[in-house]
Amino acid sequence: MRGTLPRMTSFAPVAHDIFSVMTVPAEQVAPATAEAVALAGWGLRASATLLTGERDRNFRLVAADGAEYVLKFANPAEDPAVTDLQIQALLHIAASDPGFPVPRIVKRPDGAAEALLPRDDGSVQRVRLLSWLPGVPLRQARRSAAQRAACGRALARLGLALRGFTHPAGRHALIWDVTHVPRLREVMDTLDHAAAQDAVASVLDDFDARARPVLPTLRHQVLHNDMNTGNTLVDAADPDRLVGMIDFGDMVETALAIDVAVGATSQIGADMGAAEAMAVFVAGFHAVRPLTPDELAVLPVLIAARLCMSLVLPAWHRRVHPGNPHYPPMTATEITRRLGLIAAARSADTAHALRRACGLS
Repeated sequence: MRGTLPRMTSFAPVAHDIFSVMTVPAEQVAPATAEAVALAGWGLRASATLLTGERDRNFRLVAADGAEYVLKFANPAEDPAVTDLQIQALLHIAASDPGFPVPRIVKRPDGAAEALLPRDDGSVQRVRLLSWLPGVPLRQARRSAAQRAACGRALARLGLALRGFTHPAGRHALIWDVTHVPRLREVMDTLDHAAAQDAVASVLDDFDARARPVLPTLRHQVLHNDMNTGNTLVDAADPDRLVGMIDFGDMVETALAIDVAVGATSQIGADMGAAEAMAVFVAGFHAVRPLTPDELAVLPVLIAARLCMSLVLPAWHRRVHPGNPHYPPMTATEITRRLGLIAAARSADTAHALRRACGLS
């Protein structure tokens, strides 16, 4: 059974800049509205529970038959072409590598991939429905070398599934693309920690000198760009087995080495040293999709840059959206720990470990 899609309240338009989609609050949607949209748009009768999200308003849906889904209300500032990029990429993966565990786009009965909810001002709110992937987020799982190698292999496989995929919005400017890390200088004052500001400034100088001139010469394609400990799912009974990659909201056409750097930062854990943990992951990736010497050479500075982004952007986001629980405040102890990781990423030991892991001693 389907009905009329609800109307949404209009929002104030914003100038589009790399920070725009991060400064406009997510759509204010009640669970009851999400349930009404699922029923009207997809004929799906389900109960809705709010999930956290950096930019979008997300709900977990549980249908009467027990099937589970994710309903996503796109951020009002998101370019419709960018949401289409994510949709088309997931459809491409489903066709190119059907066995790879990513969410599936659930199309409406009329074949559309989105529901377009009318606004009072004539604009539309875009909503899409995805399948739910069961699994335990990496941050909650026991860590191991075998798990890290599996993550590396999986990220390489995902990149291969996306190889050849193109989209007009693939090169959109995204602040979470390490290519744009120099723009952290514009918001670094939100990081209320002098030593951290100094460390970030040093990494940005290093990036300008060593990475920025090289990046255009490296392999580029549309990539996931966000293999973190919340977006990587493992089997609860066997944490060494990866069972899902979710959240394609940060996908962009960027350097392959950046995708690897993002994934490498999520492999750091208390069970082994940072250099060793990242090297095991990179070796897993390299076994499926060999990295070039130039990509390996720039990887440490890209890893350090991503770690800096994970310090500065959450601090900035908390100032812009103090009521959004997606990024909890960091303690001074946590900031100090992360500064240690940045220093480790920049060390000669890490560079050597990554090279050795790929057979280049």
